[in-house]
Amino acid sequence: MAFNTIKTAVLTTAIALGAGVMLIGAPMSANASGGEGAHELKHVHWHFKGLRGTYDREAMQRGYQVYKEVCSSCHALEHLDFRHLGDKGAPFYDEHYPNPNDNPLIKAFAAEWEIPDIDGDNGDAITRKGIPADSFPNIYANPIAAAASNGGAVPPDLSLITSARNNGPDYVYNLLTSYGLEAPHGVKVGAGQSYNPVMDGGLIAMAAPLTADMVEYEGEHAPAASVDQMALDVVEFLAWSADPKMEQRKRAGFATMLYLFLLSILLFFSYKKVWGSVKH
Repeated sequence: MAFNTIKTAVLTTAIALGAGVMLIGAPMSANASGGEGAHELKHVHWHFKGLRGTYDREAMQRGYQVYKEVCSSCHALEHLDFRHLGDKGAPFYDEHYPNPNDNPLIKAFAAEWEIPDIDGDNGDAITRKGIPADSFPNIYANPIAAAASNGGAVPPDLSLITSARNNGPDYVYNLLTSYGLEAPHGVKVGAGQSYNPVMDGGLIAMAAPLTADMVEYEGEHAPAASVDQMALDVVEFLAWSADPKMEQRKRAGFATMLYLFLLSILLFFSYKKVWGSVKH
C-alpha cells in the first residue's frame, strides 16, 4: 500500500514537472487562428520568448510612442487602463511609485487623451483629460463609424492582437514591414486597399502605417526610427499588452519546477530507503 502510494506520488510529480515545462512559457490566453495568408513569415528573435524570456523595457517605451503617435489614430487598446503602463513589469514602471496612479509620467500620458464623460450637473456629454484610472478610450463612437472612416473595414483592437494570431508577434511585424510590394498577376487592388502578402488574399484596407522617421525617438542612444525598428518596437509593446504578467508567471513557474524537481528526488530516495531491501 505504502509502496503504491510513493510510486504514484513520484509519477504524479514527474508528470507535473513535464507539464510545467510546456506551460511556463505559454501565455494565459490560447492562440487562435487568425486567417493568415500563405506568405512565409520572417522570424524575429524576440526577447520575451523562451522559458526565461523578458520584455525589453526601452523597446516597449518606444513601442508605446509608436502606438500613440501612429496606431492610435485608428486602433484602440480596449483591455488596458493608463495605470497599467506603470504596473510592475510594465514599460514605465517606477519603483518609487509602486501605485501607478501616483506615477507622474503615467498621469502625463493619461492627460494627453480626451475621455468622453457626462457632466455631473446637467447630464450633457463632455470630454475631459484622462487620469491613470481611465481606460484607453475607443477611437470611434461605434463600429459603423469605424467602418465608414476606414473603407468599410473596422480596425481591430490591438490590446490582444499578438495573442489572437498564430505566431502573433511575427505576424504583426511582417504585416507592418511587407507593404510596397507589387501585387502579383490576378490580384486586383481596389480603391482604398493596399497589397500586403501577409494578409489572406493579399489585400488589406489599411495603407502602409509606417514610414521612416515619422516618429522622433528621444534619448542620446535611441535608434533611428526606421520602418523595421518601429515595427519591432510596437510589437514589443503589443506583446506586453497581450500578456502583461508574463515575466511574473515565468518566475513563478520556474520556482515551481525547481520545487517539483527537488521533491521528486526526495521521493525517489525515500522510496529507495524504505523499499530498497524488499523484493517485489
